[in-house]
Amino acid sequence: MTFAVRPHEVPDELVALTRRLGDPAADLVVLAEGNTSVRLDDDRFAVKASGSRMDLAGAGDFVVGDLPELVDVLERGGTDQDRLSRLLSAGGSAKASIETLVHVVALAAGATWVAHTHPTAVVGLLAVREAEELWSAPLFPDEAVVLGEPVWVPYAAPGIALGTAAHTAVRDRLDRDGTAPRLVLLGNHGIVALGATAAEVETITTMAVKAARVRSVALGAGTMAPLDRVHARELAARPDEAARRTRLGA
Repeated sequence: MTFAVRPHEVPDELVALTRRLGDPAADLVVLAEGNTSVRLDDDRFAVKASGSRMDLAGAGDFVVGDLPELVDVLERGGTDQDRLSRLLSAGGSAKASIETLVHVVALAAGATWVAHTHPTAVVGLLAVREAEELWSAPLFPDEAVVLGEPVWVPYAAPGIALGTAAHTAVRDRLDRDGTAPRLVLLGNHGIVALGATAAEVETITTMAVKAARVRSVALGAGTMAPLDRVHARELAARPDEAARRTRLGA
């Protein structure tokens, strides 16, 4: 069995982060949407269980599993949805979220903390034909500094298809830059924040929501005027901006 319910191994910080992101007032998820995860010792990780609500999460609403076996599923291919469901089982009715492979992609890329949410403001701009272009360059400095260059993943069905698509896109970015992205945009679906701390993934999530709202306002007022991509990269790499990103929680 790849997963098991082990509440005593679930960090309090993971539960607290999950509840904050699940707060209905934040409009990041509704009902049982979204999930969070954190890397543990010995190539293991804890991830929110399927069907549990983020705003009501307790340690018993997470399952703990082994990362290498699921990384192998992505690397080797050939796994169907039925086998994935068996791998996600934690015994009885407990099982890891169907979106667990997205967390596996992020953790395998070097993240320690992962937050996957479905913010209304962002999903609205991921569900239009021009979505990839809308997010192709930042609109304001803090977006460039906090989010960097997001990875775009076209819509794929949750499970094997989504995990494989995200794996390919994140690996391509790693090959290009040598570092993992901070944000993955999932077409018609939601976002994935990757970070070294709980504060970082929360900061990235919050800034992604602001970036979506700014786009909506800009589109309503006229034509968007994105920052030049070279300028955005240089801005994000400046030591003073890197230090400010750290103070912002990233």
